[in-house]
Amino acid sequence: MTSIAVIVGSTREGSFNRALGELAAASLEAQGASVTRVDLAAFDLPVYSAALEAGAFPPGALKLKTLFAAQDGLLFVSPEYNGSLSPLLKNAIDWASRPTGDESLVALSAYRGKAAAIMSASISPFGGLRGLMHLRQILSTIQMLVIPEQVLVPNAHAAFADDGSLKEPLPASLVDMTAARLVAVAKALAV
Repeated sequence: MTSIAVIVGSTREGSFNRALGELAAASLEAQGASVTRVDLAAFDLPVYSAALEAGAFPPGALKLKTLFAAQDGLLFVSPEYNGSLSPLLKNAIDWASRPTGDESLVALSAYRGKAAAIMSASISPFGGLRGLMHLRQILSTIQMLVIPEQVLVPNAHAAFADDGSLKEPLPASLVDMTAARLVAVAKALAV
Protein backbone atom coordinates (compact mmCIF):
# COMPACT_ATOMS: atom_id res chain seq x y z
CA MET A 1 0.00 0.00 0.00
CA THR A 2 1.28 3.46 -0.88
CA SER A 3 2.13 5.54 2.19
CA ILE A 4 1.60 9.30 2.15
CA ALA A 5 2.20 11.81 4.94
CA VAL A 6 0.07 14.95 5.07
CA ILE A 7 2.04 17.83 6.58
CA VAL A 8 0.21 21.04 7.44
CA GLY A 9 2.26 24.18 8.01
CA SER A 10 -0.15 25.62 10.56
CA THR A 11 -0.91 24.74 14.16
CA ARG A 12 -3.54 27.45 14.62
CA GLU A 13 -6.88 26.34 16.04
CA GLY A 14 -9.48 26.72 13.30
CA SER A 15 -6.82 26.84 10.57
CA PHE A 16 -8.23 26.72 7.04
CA ASN A 17 -5.11 24.84 5.97
CA ARG A 18 -5.66 22.20 8.63
CA ALA A 19 -9.22 21.79 7.32
CA LEU A 20 -7.86 21.47 3.78
CA GLY A 21 -5.26 18.95 4.98
CA GLU A 22 -7.98 16.83 6.51
CA LEU A 23 -9.95 16.84 3.25
CA ALA A 24 -6.79 15.85 1.39
CA ALA A 25 -6.05 13.04 3.87
CA ALA A 26 -9.57 11.66 3.47
CA SER A 27 -9.25 11.82 -0.32
CA LEU A 28 -5.89 10.04 -0.22
CA GLU A 29 -7.42 7.30 1.92
CA ALA A 30 -10.29 6.98 -0.57
CA GLN A 31 -7.59 6.44 -3.24
CA GLY A 32 -6.27 3.51 -1.21
CA ALA A 33 -3.26 5.21 0.40
CA SER A 34 -2.10 4.65 3.94
CA VAL A 35 -2.09 8.18 5.39
CA THR A 36 -0.07 9.60 8.26
CA ARG A 37 -1.32 12.96 9.49
CA VAL A 38 1.69 14.95 10.71
CA ASP A 39 1.04 17.49 13.47
CA LEU A 40 4.17 19.65 13.51
CA ALA A 41 3.28 20.88 17.01
CA ALA A 42 4.04 17.35 18.26
CA PHE A 43 7.72 17.68 17.29
CA ASP A 44 10.19 19.70 19.32
CA LEU A 45 11.85 21.54 16.45
CA PRO A 46 14.12 24.43 17.40
CA VAL A 47 14.82 27.01 14.71
CA TYR A 48 17.38 25.40 12.43
CA SER A 49 21.00 26.46 12.90
CA ALA A 50 24.21 24.73 11.86
CA ALA A 51 25.68 25.39 15.31
CA LEU A 52 22.81 23.60 17.02
CA GLU A 53 23.00 20.74 14.53
CA ALA A 54 26.75 20.36 15.11
CA GLY A 55 26.23 20.06 18.86
CA ALA A 56 23.52 17.43 18.78
CA PHE A 57 20.84 16.61 16.21
CA PRO A 58 17.53 17.35 18.01
CA PRO A 59 15.54 14.17 18.77
CA GLY A 60 12.32 15.76 17.43
CA ALA A 61 14.01 16.55 14.12
CA LEU A 62 15.34 13.00 13.83
CA LYS A 63 11.87 11.62 14.57
CA LEU A 64 10.35 13.84 11.86
CA LYS A 65 13.05 12.93 9.33
CA THR A 66 12.54 9.21 10.04
CA LEU A 67 8.78 9.60 9.56
CA PHE A 68 9.27 11.39 6.22
CA ALA A 69 11.83 8.83 5.05
CA ALA A 70 9.35 5.99 5.65
CA GLN A 71 6.78 7.50 3.25
CA ASP A 72 6.31 6.96 -0.47
CA GLY A 73 5.06 10.53 -0.89
CA LEU A 74 4.44 13.76 0.99
CA LEU A 75 1.56 16.20 0.71
CA PHE A 76 2.30 19.69 2.04
CA VAL A 77 -0.46 22.14 2.95
CA SER A 78 0.80 25.61 3.76
CA PRO A 79 -0.73 28.93 4.68
CA GLU A 80 0.78 31.94 2.95
CA TYR A 81 2.91 34.18 5.18
CA ASN A 82 3.92 37.45 3.51
CA GLY A 83 3.93 35.84 0.07
CA SER A 84 5.78 32.68 1.12
CA LEU A 85 5.29 29.47 3.08
CA SER A 86 4.96 29.39 6.84
CA PRO A 87 8.15 29.50 8.94
CA LEU A 88 6.92 26.41 10.81
CA LEU A 89 6.81 24.38 7.60
CA LYS A 90 10.12 25.74 6.26
CA ASN A 91 11.87 24.86 9.52
CA ALA A 92 10.47 21.31 9.45
CA ILE A 93 11.56 20.83 5.83
CA ASP A 94 15.04 22.15 6.67
CA TRP A 95 15.58 19.85 9.66
CA ALA A 96 14.43 16.75 7.76
CA SER A 97 16.81 17.62 4.91
CA ARG A 98 19.91 17.42 7.08
CA PRO A 99 22.23 14.40 6.99
CA THR A 100 22.31 12.03 9.96
CA GLY A 101 24.53 9.09 10.79
CA ASP A 102 27.00 8.41 8.01
CA GLU A 103 24.94 10.14 5.27
CA SER A 104 26.66 12.52 2.90
CA LEU A 105 25.82 16.23 2.98
CA VAL A 106 23.53 15.79 -0.03
CA ALA A 107 21.83 12.51 0.94
CA LEU A 108 18.37 14.08 1.33
CA SER A 109 17.14 10.63 2.44
CA ALA A 110 13.77 11.94 3.63
CA TYR A 111 13.01 13.45 0.21
CA ARG A 112 15.14 12.36 -2.76
CA GLY A 113 13.12 10.75 -5.55
CA LYS A 114 9.77 10.91 -3.76
CA ALA A 115 6.53 12.39 -5.00
CA ALA A 116 5.13 15.56 -3.45
CA ALA A 117 1.93 17.54 -3.76
CA ILE A 118 1.15 21.05 -2.53
CA MET A 119 -1.99 22.83 -1.39
CA SER A 120 -2.93 26.12 0.25
CA ALA A 121 -5.96 27.91 1.61
CA SER A 122 -5.84 31.68 2.09
CA ILE A 123 -8.22 34.51 2.82
CA SER A 124 -6.68 36.31 -0.17
CA PRO A 125 -8.22 36.07 -3.64
CA PHE A 126 -5.06 34.26 -4.81
CA GLY A 127 -5.51 31.26 -2.51
CA GLY A 128 -1.88 31.11 -1.38
CA LEU A 129 -0.40 30.92 -4.89
CA ARG A 130 2.70 32.99 -4.04
CA GLY A 131 3.56 30.74 -1.12
CA LEU A 132 3.09 27.60 -3.19
CA MET A 133 5.50 28.90 -5.82
CA HIS A 134 8.18 29.10 -3.14
CA LEU A 135 7.22 25.72 -1.69
CA ARG A 136 7.40 24.06 -5.12
CA GLN A 137 10.88 25.51 -5.65
CA ILE A 138 12.11 24.32 -2.23
CA LEU A 139 10.76 20.79 -2.73
CA SER A 140 12.33 20.57 -6.18
CA THR A 141 15.66 21.72 -4.73
CA ILE A 142 15.59 18.87 -2.20
CA GLN A 143 15.09 16.43 -5.07
CA MET A 144 11.35 15.74 -4.77
CA LEU A 145 9.16 15.25 -7.83
CA VAL A 146 6.40 17.80 -7.29
CA ILE A 147 3.34 16.87 -9.31
CA PRO A 148 1.93 19.63 -11.54
CA GLU A 149 -1.51 19.56 -9.93
CA GLN A 150 -1.95 21.84 -6.93
CA VAL A 151 -4.87 23.11 -4.88
CA LEU A 152 -5.55 26.76 -4.13
CA VAL A 153 -8.53 27.73 -1.99
CA PRO A 154 -9.07 31.51 -2.24
CA ASN A 155 -11.29 33.44 0.16
CA ALA A 156 -10.88 30.58 2.61
CA HIS A 157 -12.86 32.38 5.31
CA ALA A 158 -15.97 31.74 3.17
CA ALA A 159 -14.89 28.55 1.35
CA PHE A 160 -15.66 25.86 3.92
CA ALA A 161 -19.09 24.56 4.89
CA ASP A 162 -19.96 23.86 8.54
CA ASP A 163 -19.14 20.16 8.02
CA GLY A 164 -15.59 21.01 6.86
CA SER A 165 -16.22 20.34 3.17
CA LEU A 166 -15.50 22.88 0.46
CA LYS A 167 -18.55 24.79 -0.77
CA GLU A 168 -17.34 25.21 -4.35
CA PRO A 169 -17.09 22.14 -6.60
CA LEU A 170 -13.90 23.24 -8.40
CA PRO A 171 -11.48 23.24 -5.44
CA ALA A 172 -13.17 20.12 -4.06
CA SER A 173 -12.60 18.28 -7.33
CA LEU A 174 -8.99 19.53 -7.43
CA VAL A 175 -8.36 18.00 -3.99
CA ASP A 176 -9.50 14.61 -5.31
CA MET A 177 -7.61 14.99 -8.60
CA THR A 178 -4.41 15.96 -6.80
CA ALA A 179 -4.75 13.11 -4.30
CA ALA A 180 -5.26 10.59 -7.10
CA ARG A 181 -2.22 11.86 -9.03
CA LEU A 182 -0.03 11.89 -5.91
CA VAL A 183 -0.92 8.28 -5.09
CA ALA A 184 -0.29 7.16 -8.66
CA VAL A 185 3.09 8.92 -8.94
CA ALA A 186 4.22 7.87 -5.46
CA LYS A 187 3.33 4.27 -6.26
CA ALA A 188 5.21 4.39 -9.57
CA LEU A 189 8.31 5.92 -7.96
CA ALA A 190 8.30 3.39 -5.11
CA VAL A 191 8.73 0.47 -7.50
